[in-house]
This record gives sequence, structure tokens and C-alpha cells, in this order.
Amino acid sequence: MDHDELVLMRDVSIDFHLEGKSKVEIAKERALSRFQVARLLSTARELGIVRISIALPEESGADLGNRLAADLGVEVLISPSHSDAAQRRELLARTVARAVRDRVHEGMTVGMSWSRTIEAAARYIDRLAPCDIVQLVGAQPVQGSGDSLELIQRFKGLPGVNTWPIWAPLVVRDAATATGLREQEQIAEALAKADALDLAVVAIGGWSRPTSTVYPNLTESDLEAASAGATVGECSGRLFDADGREVRTPLDERVVAVTLDQLRRTPDVVACGFGAPSAPAIRAAVRGGFASTLVLDADCARALTS
Repeated sequence: MDHDELVLMRDVSIDFHLEGKSKVEIAKERALSRFQVARLLSTARELGIVRISIALPEESGADLGNRLAADLGVEVLISPSHSDAAQRRELLARTVARAVRDRVHEGMTVGMSWSRTIEAAARYIDRLAPCDIVQLVGAQPVQGSGDSLELIQRFKGLPGVNTWPIWAPLVVRDAATATGLREQEQIAEALAKADALDLAVVAIGGWSRPTSTVYPNLTESDLEAASAGATVGECSGRLFDADGREVRTPLDERVVAVTLDQLRRTPDVVACGFGAPSAPAIRAAVRGGFASTLVLDADCARALTS
């Protein structure tokens, strides 16, 4: 996309959003079709040229984000709120997508975990600067959603993007199986690439059946060990306590995924959190040093201030 086209997007957006001109009027004035105008306006939103804020007075994302950033010492982005939970997640996904697009530059190595929000965000990323994208977790199918392998295949279709998949489940039956998978050449290369990430995109989940994708698949001994370690959250299959320290359980030996230490060594980790129950885990991830940019929905953000 050249500079002239970007300038046209800006000018058309000003005509429509600030001057109140209709798409038909803009099309006539600029010798465009109405459909071209609609596409320019849509793309301007996707690229962040136009950013629309809609909130009740008490829901000012900027004010809330600034307070949290000062409290936590990290950058905080807050998505618009909505009464419907599905819409809130979709709005969070759009904000995650914009954060990723803004941060990816040519030649970067980007690690991509999986969650329902990250999966939704990928639908809004239709272009990236040429980069390597590394899958950070094995596949963990969730009813009604895709998985990390489907996600990485989506990025594979973007021009200039090279992908490093992990052809394995996230959680396997025993440690020997996980060791064998981690030693397979392609999977080993992907996990090794996670040692030198420029950017990682992860989700932080609370430690409960509804808020963690791995929780429902754990054994009783896993859950007992997690409880004994005072687990408050999960990130990419790795458990941690209120200070962001790893909670060691038998699960660690059966997971095929990035480690929290690898995330700590990553210069920028964009961590998304959805819903008030995830707030304690979000705070712990910041304390633990594996979340440097937070992208939150309003419910999670408000819970962090209480």
C-alpha cells in the first residue's frame, strides 16, 4: 500500500467521520465508486488510521488504562465495553489485532500462543510486515473454537510471513511422549526459536475450569499439585502463583509449549486478559515479568483497580 493511498484513506475518513459527508457525496467529489469509499473507510479502521472511542462516562478506557499503567508499570490498552460477552471478546480481539499490527516490523521473530481471543484477533490481521511467526503452544482443541495449528496456518497465508509450527498437542498423556515430540526436528526448531523472540502474543487465564483452556483436561494429581502450589493463573499451559513464579506440577512434563522463562527473555510480551476472574492472574503475570503490554477488556481492567 503506497503513501498516496494512505493519504486518500485519511482524507476520506475526515470527510465521512468529521465532516459528516455521505459515502455517495464523497464518491462523487473524488470520482470514486461508493464501494471504493466503503473499502477505504473499512481499511482505515483496520490499519488504525481511524480509531473510534465509544464509552459511557465512567468507562473512559484512556483514564482507566493510565491509572493501571501507573500502578502496574506496564503499557495498558483497554478495549471498548459491551453488555454482551461475545461482543466484548470480539472488541478485545480487535484491540489485540491492532496492538500486534502496530508492533510487528520487518525481520522480527514473533511468537504466537493460542486462546479464543487470539484466534479471533487473527481474523483482523490481514497484513503484517515480513517476519517469522513461531507457534508457541501445541494444539488444544476447545469446543466451538479452532486451535493453534489452525491459527499458524492462517498466518502462513500472509505475504512475506514465514511460520514455524508445532505439530503436536499441547498436553499429552505422559512425559515420555512429550519428550519424544519435543525432540522431533520441526518441533524442536520452533521451540528453539522461542529463545530469541522479539515479540510474543499470549493470553493469561485465571485458574478455574471456565478461565483456563488446560484446566478441564487435567488429572486429579495435576489439580492437587496446582492447588498445593497456590496457582492463580495459566499462560500457554504453564502455571504460576500470585507472584508470577512457576508452579511445578506433573503437567510440566506433559506440555509441549513455550516456557515462562522464554517469555521473560522476550523484549515485548503482549498479554491479553478477558473478564474479571482473570484479573489476579494478570497482576501475577506482570509481577512475574512475562507480560509487558496488557490488552484487557473493561471488566478485567476494572477488577484490577479494585
